Amino acid sequence: MISNARKDRHGSKIGIRDRICCYQWTWFTMATGGISNVLYSISQPYQSDWLWYIGLVFFLFNICLFVLNCVLIAMRFSMVPGSFMHSFLDQVESLFIPSVVRFNPLPVGTILINICQYGIPRSGPWLQHVMEWLFWIWIIVSVSASAGMYLILWSTQIFPIHTMTPVWVFPAYPLLLTAPFAGNLIAQDTVAPGDTQINRLEVAVCAFTVQGTGFLISFMICAAFIYRLMTQKLPRDVQRPGVFISIGPSAFTVAGLVMLGQQAGDILPPYHASDAHVVFILQVFSLLLGFWLWGLSVWFFLVSVGSLWKYAARPADRKMPFQMTWWSFVFPNTALITATEALATAIDSSGMRIFGCVMAAILIVVWALIFATMIRCLWRKELLWPKDLETE
Repeated sequence: MISNARKDRHGSKIGIRDRICCYQWTWFTMATGGISNVLYSISQPYQSDWLWYIGLVFFLFNICLFVLNCVLIAMRFSMVPGSFMHSFLDQVESLFIPSVVRFNPLPVGTILINICQYGIPRSGPWLQHVMEWLFWIWIIVSVSASAGMYLILWSTQIFPIHTMTPVWVFPAYPLLLTAPFAGNLIAQDTVAPGDTQINRLEVAVCAFTVQGTGFLISFMICAAFIYRLMTQKLPRDVQRPGVFISIGPSAFTVAGLVMLGQQAGDILPPYHASDAHVVFILQVFSLLLGFWLWGLSVWFFLVSVGSLWKYAARPADRKMPFQMTWWSFVFPNTALITATEALATAIDSSGMRIFGCVMAAILIVVWALIFATMIRCLWRKELLWPKDLETE
């Protein structure tokens, strides 16, 4: 598409405009905002200011990346007529479009969660009410984007089972950010005398419903992925990072539901909240469901790490080419860490908390290595480079 659209550049040197024309929705990743979320979840139980400030840096950097992505993708659509509609009909790129309504370097979802974490405690009650309105807007946009994107894909594309990876879950990912968003919003809903609270019960019930919908859709797709593995073996090299995406659905669900469950005393109406049995039952139910799904996430994590063994065993013979899907090594694992920290806080387990901290330290190193590799590939013209145009 880019080659045909840029034939007027034939015979001339490839410039910055041609490279921008290669920009895709896949650049809207979710890793940086997820790291910020992880650092916040760790800093709270330890009351660590330095971790909080590092998380704030990642949050601000995430916003900068999101703005830069928006500018560059808009320039691509402006310079290549028809590329906007083409992005919705492309088998690969179309799956990443909901990332704009999703979460990290992500876009909107994680940014909203980070605003609740880092912004509300240092502002007046006005911000928490703004975030409540944004929560309802998020619900409408995420449900519409998820259902609409799947409908477009099912109407225009055919996906053979041998090409199946957990990337097919992406259009449902906006729904999976709902409970973590609501949990952080309600957790920060501290009011002074005379200030009005947000509608905690309505927010929690809606978040629980939408989160459950997103998880069930993702669970069915992951079941299809296991069938694909049983009949077609592991995905090829360029698709291998996508295996890690299977960790995310259950991990995000654990992080959100456990947080909401432990806040049952603040969420329920007074005539229910005064009954200790009701609050206790909801808290225990959220923990039981949380540990169940957390175990599923850990199982998928082990399978995902095991799928990379051949690259570690024979690195000289087997190489995985860098693609933006490498960020899948990071963002699903940020959900697993926040889920681990939520469970550790709920049961006051120092062992789980230390386990989450170790995973977070390793994940930050992985984030830095992938970011450095991405910059190197950009410099070496391995990313954002119209190779078809170059060989004409």
